[in-house]
Amino acid sequence: MLEFVPGAFSSAFTFSILLCLAIGTVAGIIIGALPGLGTVLGLVMALPFTYVLEPGPAIALLLAIYVSSIYGGSISAILINVPGTPQSAASVFDGYPMAQRGDGALALGWATIASFVGGVFSLVILVMLAPQLARFALNFGPIETFALIVFALTTIAWVSSGEMLKGLLAACIGLFLATVGPDAMTGQVRFHFDNLFLSAGLTVIPLLIGFFAVSEILYQAAYLKDVKLPAVTSGGFKVPPWSAWKPRIVTLLRSCGIGSFIGVLPGTGATAAVFVSYADAKRRAPNPEDFGKGEPSGLIASESANNAVSGGAMVPMMALGIPGDGGTVVLLGALTIHNVIPGVRLFSTQPDLVTLIFVLLLLANIFMLMIGAFGANVFSRMLKIPTTLLMPLVFMMSVVGAYAIRSNPVDIIVIAVFGLIGFLLRMNKFPPAPIIIGFVLGVPLEMSFRQGLILTDMNVLLFFESPIALVLFIITALIVLGQFGAFKALSRAVGRGKG
Repeated sequence: MLEFVPGAFSSAFTFSILLCLAIGTVAGIIIGALPGLGTVLGLVMALPFTYVLEPGPAIALLLAIYVSSIYGGSISAILINVPGTPQSAASVFDGYPMAQRGDGALALGWATIASFVGGVFSLVILVMLAPQLARFALNFGPIETFALIVFALTTIAWVSSGEMLKGLLAACIGLFLATVGPDAMTGQVRFHFDNLFLSAGLTVIPLLIGFFAVSEILYQAAYLKDVKLPAVTSGGFKVPPWSAWKPRIVTLLRSCGIGSFIGVLPGTGATAAVFVSYADAKRRAPNPEDFGKGEPSGLIASESANNAVSGGAMVPMMALGIPGDGGTVVLLGALTIHNVIPGVRLFSTQPDLVTLIFVLLLLANIFMLMIGAFGANVFSRMLKIPTTLLMPLVFMMSVVGAYAIRSNPVDIIVIAVFGLIGFLLRMNKFPPAPIIIGFVLGVPLEMSFRQGLILTDMNVLLFFESPIALVLFIITALIVLGQFGAFKALSRAVGRGKG
C-alpha cells in the first residue's frame, strides 16, 4: 500500500496552492462551458504559465482545470443545448428539456452534485488501484518497460479516435519528432538539418499549443458558419431535495463505477463512458420512456460518469506512465516538464508528491462544487461570448504564454508550423493526441529498447524470455489483430451496404 506522507496534507493548504486551485477551477468551468474549447485546449493554454511555478502550485492549477472543465461542459449543454465539451454530449438529452420547462437551476443542481460525487468516487478508485499497480510495476526493468510502452502506443494511438491506421501513423509522427536533437545515450545530434535551433531538440509546450490550440482555432475558423449569439435559457443553482435523490442513489453509484472502470482503460475516454452509463441507466430505469424528456436520472448518469473518468484515467497515467485520455496526455507532459516522471518508480521514490496529488484532486472537486454552485449565474452569462471574439483571444494567450517560457522567437515559428500541420492532419481525420503521446513516450521507448539490447547482447528474441514482457507483447498482438479483424468486418459491411 502507498505510504501517505502527513506533510503533503499540510503543504496542500498553503496560500499559493489554494489560490491556484481557485483560479484553475474558475478558468476550467469557463473553458468547459464555452463550446469549442474543451479540457485539452484549456490545459494546453494554462501549461506555459505553470512553467514559472513550483511543482505543487503548477499541478494544482492543472488538476483544477482538468476536473472543473469536464463539469463546465454541462452548463452549456443544459442552457443552450450545445455540449461545451465532448464529455457532456449526453447531458443535452435531459438537461436541456429541463431548462426549457423552467428547471434550469434544478438541472444545474443535479449536474453539479453528480459531478462532485463522480469525481470523489473516482479518487477513491485511484487511491485503491494506483498504488497496487505501482507496487507490481517495481518488477519492471528496461525490457518490461519497453513492452509496456509498445502496448501504450498501440492502444492509445487508435482506440482514442476510432481511426486505427491514421492513429498509428500519427503516433509514428510523434516518435519521429522525439528523435530530433541530441541522442539521450550518446549525445550525438540527429535530424537537425544544420539548424542550430533543431540541434537542441523540440520541446513539448510549443508542440502541444500548435497541435491542439492553434489547429483547433484554424479548424473552427474553417467551419465557422453561424456567428450569432446563442439563446441562453435561465440559469441559477438549486439543490434537489433528498426525496428526489433517494430513488436515484443506485443509478448515481452505478454510473460512477462505469465511468471509473472505463477511465482506467487507456484510450477509451469519457465520451464512451457517458453514453454507456446513460444507456445503462435508461435500460434499468422503471420509466425509460421519460429519458430524453427531462429525466434527472439521465443527467445524473451522464455527469457522474464523465467526472468519474477523470480519476480513473489517472490510474494508468500515474502508475504506469500511460495517458488514459487527452487530458492526461497534457498532464503527463506537464509533470515531465517539472521533472516528475509518472510510471513504475513514482510511488516508491516520491510518495510525498503522490499523496499531494491525491489531496489536490479532492480539493479540486470541492472547489468545483462550491464555485460551480455560487457562480452558476455568472458562468451562464459567459455563454453569450461570440466565437469570433473568443478564438482570437485563445490564440493570443497561447502564443504569449509559449513565448514567455524561453523568450525564444523560434517557439512562435514552431507553434505556427505545427499548428498548420495539425490543422491539415485534422482535416484528413488524423487525431492530434497520438502525436503528443508518441513524442512524450518516444525517448523512454528508445532508451528502454537500447538498454534491453545491451542486457541481451543485441538479441531481441531474449526480450520474450521475460514473463511480464511476454504477456504484454501477447496482449498487444491480440488487440492489434482483433482491431484489424473488426476493421475488415466493417469494410465488408460497408461494401455490402453499397452493393
